[in-house]
Amino acid sequence: MCKSCYHCGEEVPVNTDFKVEILGEIREMCCPGCETVAQTIVDSGLVSYYQYRTAPAEKAELVPEQLQALIHYDNEDVQSEFVRNADDRAEVTLSLDGVSCAACAWLIEKQVSNKTGVLSIRVNTTTNRAILAWDKSKTRLSELLSAIHQLGYKAAPFEADKQEAAYHKQMKQYLYRLGIAGLATMQVMMLAVALYLEVFGDLEPEFKNYFRWVSLIFATPVMLYSALPFYINAWRSIRSRTLGMDVPVSIAMIFAYFASLVATVTEKGEVFFESISMFAFFLLVGRFLEMRARRKAAAASGNLLKLIPAIATKLDGDQVPVKTLKLGDRIRVLPGEHVPADGKIISGRVHIDESMLTGESVPVVKTIDDHVYAGTLNGEESFELEVTSSKADSMISNIVRLQDEAQLSKPKIAEIADIVARYFVAIILVIAAGTWYYWHQANPDDAFWIMLSVLVATCPCALSLATPTALTCATSRMGNYGILLRKSHVFETLCKVNHLIVDKTGTLTHGDIVISKVDLIADVTESKALAIAAALEAHANHPIARAFKRYGDKQTVVDNVENVIGSGIEGTYQGKQVKIGSASFILGESAFAEPNSVYLSIDGAHIATFRYQDPIRKEAQSFIERFKKSGIKITLLTGDSQANADVVAKEIGIETVIAGAKPQDKLDYLKQVDERDITMMIGDGINDAPTLAGAHLSVAMGGGADVAKASADMVLLGDHLERILEARQLALQTRKIIRENLAWSLGYNLLILPLAVAGLVAPYFAVVGMSASSIIVVSNSLRLLKEQGK
Repeated sequence: MCKSCYHCGEEVPVNTDFKVEILGEIREMCCPGCETVAQTIVDSGLVSYYQYRTAPAEKAELVPEQLQALIHYDNEDVQSEFVRNADDRAEVTLSLDGVSCAACAWLIEKQVSNKTGVLSIRVNTTTNRAILAWDKSKTRLSELLSAIHQLGYKAAPFEADKQEAAYHKQMKQYLYRLGIAGLATMQVMMLAVALYLEVFGDLEPEFKNYFRWVSLIFATPVMLYSALPFYINAWRSIRSRTLGMDVPVSIAMIFAYFASLVATVTEKGEVFFESISMFAFFLLVGRFLEMRARRKAAAASGNLLKLIPAIATKLDGDQVPVKTLKLGDRIRVLPGEHVPADGKIISGRVHIDESMLTGESVPVVKTIDDHVYAGTLNGEESFELEVTSSKADSMISNIVRLQDEAQLSKPKIAEIADIVARYFVAIILVIAAGTWYYWHQANPDDAFWIMLSVLVATCPCALSLATPTALTCATSRMGNYGILLRKSHVFETLCKVNHLIVDKTGTLTHGDIVISKVDLIADVTESKALAIAAALEAHANHPIARAFKRYGDKQTVVDNVENVIGSGIEGTYQGKQVKIGSASFILGESAFAEPNSVYLSIDGAHIATFRYQDPIRKEAQSFIERFKKSGIKITLLTGDSQANADVVAKEIGIETVIAGAKPQDKLDYLKQVDERDITMMIGDGINDAPTLAGAHLSVAMGGGADVAKASADMVLLGDHLERILEARQLALQTRKIIRENLAWSLGYNLLILPLAVAGLVAPYFAVVGMSASSIIVVSNSLRLLKEQGK
């Protein structure tokens, strides 16, 4: 007897032994190709393909379409556009389809985090995105996407345009479902009026039953089509042994429909097809408005990515897709175009509008070797650019990623609320069953409908939306301020800060330093002293170092350079040791340090002193005054000399000054502050990095060193100090709105539950109340998108 290949259905040749275990049984295959494909399907967790297929696979179709699409994401060239790599660690932002509540997020996080190789996964229910990190040596992206698909959700790397298209498609489907539910509700309500009020006089029994059958016909499309999203969400939850928000809603609708169906067929009892239609209609209205509001909150970061053009122009005039650009490629950016990729200018002097990054509308002048960022807007001159970052690692992609990460954070009160919401569904089901039992004894005719009211009215949707929507809106607002959030606790900690520790150079001062005078001590020309200083300072990224950039020349080369953090830089020039830095570093610990001075030595001999000017930021004084008025302690903590620090502190009103502090000194100071102090550190230099990492909350200036920005919780992209004040006001308002949302959602459920159990809440009022509570919470959060008062 001939055997058929389990995969493709063709005859299995004799004397072959190709087998795969599928659905608990060993299945025979006709060839190595089918064996490999079948094993791939099993290994990828898509064995359900064999359960639900309607025909054998064709030979030419190597894997099912779903798995084919996912396997493409393992290609390194494809991944380069959206995956961020660091050694074996890879990270991607995913778009999710089907996530409707906190229970969905919890389910995905719980199931996927258990997979081998997964380092972390966090889901944002407001933006319908997730950040997934995995070990590339242990698992593949396609396998993890398959795991999410198995749960009933769709996942793919986040792309703004695709997510927007998916959103519009989903909204169109909701409108269709809403329209059918609305039309059916109107028709069934008219028939219900005839049945309950008998407006046509005494109806014959056959006419009453006729109206019931017509109502059934109108209500059935509502149940089978309009209410389908609620059943799908409920089935996902039940299949994964969790209780989501749509479980009680689906149970209520299914029970009501089948009870009315039985009453229609048997011609006994009451029918409530109008309640079923209204349930679906009001639920869909609420879900539709909620989706629109959440979309508005989540749109800001996605819109940033749309600023990156799709096409770039190479120097030879060829136009290529931006996604194909590689590091080192050279392109031309024409006047009025958005910059297609992060890179450095190799020719031209242009004005770049960076308002989408910094919130500052005044264009920034950029010259050769200056960096520009994807999505920023070129002015009136064309320029040539060398690509230095892939799209996945671009500044704008990092901003979107970090905003998503910040939105995933939850205050402790919100984490408790999510846990309560999950268990509350189980409690609701128990209470609903108890309510039915009680009323079945007291008033059997009303027991069923009172139980349905309890199930619907108390669904804790608003409770699960209270925090994520507020955080999404607040993070979007922070982006408009030109503030990049890097850590998850910023909103919580900003509200608690009571001790501000601030650096001087590049923070309270502009850091736009210019060399105003050169005092020569030895027999060396001013140009040579400046050239040696520039060669040394080229190995640093500090405002003072940048002041020497213009004096460099190609003939002056310094070797064996070492950056002595907090003191200066040393190296070798023509076989001699050269050093530049503070007075104590060059002249000795006991040397007198003059204000605003840097010293240069050759072989230990002091040869030049450079005087510089560093104007104080015009907003620095008001910035410090407003913090002092809030009762916050202020400390100026700087590695600069005491003389320089005292000048700045006196002018802007800081009384506590700690100067000449090296990185370890700064960290030691931070460790010895009062344990009741919640510290916020603002700095910009390499020597600030340890303190930034050690403070409760840290802010790095956008123009500062990369290592400082990597250590900070927030990055102030536009270097405007007043934005920190606005951020603090926003954090306080966010905390207030989260508390309002939680108070409303908890208060509503605690109020409506006893009323529903007592039979005082009609089913239609229950569904209106439940939908309204969710809309109120989301609308309250949207207030955070409005401009804050100064």
